[in-house]
Amino acid sequence: MFKTVEDVKKFVAKNDIKMIDFRMIDINGRWHHLTIPVERFSEDTMTAGIGFDGSNYGFAPVEKSDMVFIPDLSSAQVDPFCEIPTLAMIGDVRIIGKDANIPFNQEPRNVSKRAEEYMKETGVADTFLLGPEFEFYVFDQARFENKPQLSSFSIDGEEAFWNSGEYESNGFQTPHQGGYHIAPPQDIQYDYRSRVTLEMQKQGIEVRYHHHEVGGPGQMEIEVEFDSMTNMADKTMLTKYIIKNEAVMEGKTATFMPKPIFGEAGSGMHVHMLMFKDGKPVFYDENGYSGLSETALYFIGGVLRHVPAICAFSNPSTNSYKRLLPGFEAPVTIGYATANRSAVIRIPAYAKSPDKKRFELRNPDATCNPYYCYAAILMAGLDGIKNKIDPAAEGYGPYDFNLFELSDEDKKKIKGLPKSLGSALKALEKDHDFLTEGGVFPKELIDLWIKNKRNDLKKHVAMPTPMEYQMYYDL
Repeated sequence: MFKTVEDVKKFVAKNDIKMIDFRMIDINGRWHHLTIPVERFSEDTMTAGIGFDGSNYGFAPVEKSDMVFIPDLSSAQVDPFCEIPTLAMIGDVRIIGKDANIPFNQEPRNVSKRAEEYMKETGVADTFLLGPEFEFYVFDQARFENKPQLSSFSIDGEEAFWNSGEYESNGFQTPHQGGYHIAPPQDIQYDYRSRVTLEMQKQGIEVRYHHHEVGGPGQMEIEVEFDSMTNMADKTMLTKYIIKNEAVMEGKTATFMPKPIFGEAGSGMHVHMLMFKDGKPVFYDENGYSGLSETALYFIGGVLRHVPAICAFSNPSTNSYKRLLPGFEAPVTIGYATANRSAVIRIPAYAKSPDKKRFELRNPDATCNPYYCYAAILMAGLDGIKNKIDPAAEGYGPYDFNLFELSDEDKKKIKGLPKSLGSALKALEKDHDFLTEGGVFPKELIDLWIKNKRNDLKKHVAMPTPMEYQMYYDL
C-alpha cells in the first residue's frame, strides 16, 4: 500500500489517523503490539527502528535481548477494530549489533524469508505459493478455569443441537456433524462470515469462498487465494485477527482450537501448495501420476518422510492430536493419493491445468506459528527434491482407496502420523537436519521449541481432568 514514509504521512493526514500500531510475533505465533502517535513516525523509524525487549517474546537468549522492529510499509492497513483511528503494520526484527542491525535468525518472519531465499539458491523454483483453508468454530460463549480444586470448560452456541430442547429454541439447530454447507436459517453465522470476508478483502486477502463446515455447533471455513509463502504467513496472522475480533464485535467468540468439542469435527488448516520458476509451473507433467511432475513427487516424498517432525510445528498443541483421529475426515496415515481426504497429502482431481496443478497437506492446524509451519513444509519438500525421495518407492502410496476402511491388520502396515505432541517432538529431536540446511532454522530455535512444548506437555499431564474423575473416582 505504501512505499515511503511520505506516503504514510500523506495518508494519515488525509484520513485523520491518530495512532500507528506495530505488530510483532512471538515464538508461539501470537501477535504483540506497541503504538506511537502519528507525529512520532519519521524516517528515523525506518532506519533506527522501534526498540523493545526481545526476551519477553520467548526466543532463545542472545548476547543482548535489545532488539529493534523495522516496519514493513507495504503491510500497512487501517485497523477496523480500533476506536481511535489507527494504522497498523507488521515488520522485521533485528538485533542491535556492534556495527549494524542484523536480522534475528530465530524470529518467525526472518525464518520464513530465509527459507524462500534458500529455495531460490537451490535453483528448484523462485516462487512457492500457498493457499490455506481456515477452519474455526464460532460460539456465543466460552468459559474455562483450572484451579487446584476445579477444572472445567463450557462452550455454547445458539445453533448447537443440544439447545433444541431449550425454551428459547426456534427449532432450527444444526444436527450433530451435519453442518457441511448447511443453509439458513440453521446457518446463523452466514452474515458474520460475509462481513469477515469483506474485511479480509479490504485488507488485501482475496477470499475464494466461505461456508459452514461439518461441525454442527458453529464450525466455519474460509478459503483464500494463493500467495507467496511469507506473504501468506502474514495473511494467516491477519485472517485470524479479523475472524476473532469481528466475532467479539458481534458478541461472539471464535476459536481455532483443533478439537474444542468432543465427538464433533475438528478444525484443521489444510495447506495447498504449488511452485513456479521463471513463471512456469514446476509441479505439472501431463504424463505423471495425477498430472504431477517428477519434481512434485520428490517434494511429496520429502514431506512424507519428514512429516512426523513437521507435526511439531504444524500441530504444536496438545489439543492438535485430539483432532488427528480416524472417522472425522482428519488424516491419520502417512501417504498420498488423488481426491482422497483420508491421506495426509491429497491431490485435488479438479485442479488439472498446468498453472493450478498442486496438492494439499491436510494435517496442519491453525494453532501453529504459520511462519515456522510453512517454512518447515518447504524445507522438507526441498530435501525430497535434493535427495530424489520417491514416495511410491518409500511405501507412501499412492493410496487411492479409503484408508479409514482398512482392516486393523492392513492399517498396521501403513505408517501413521504422531498420536501425541510428545511423539512429534521426539520425531523433531531425531529428524531436523533438513530444517537447518542453508541456515534456515537455527539449531537453538529447534532446541528451544522442543523444550517449550515439553513444558506444555508437563502442564497437561499433571492436571487431573473431569474425565478421570468419571472413570476412576469410585475405584
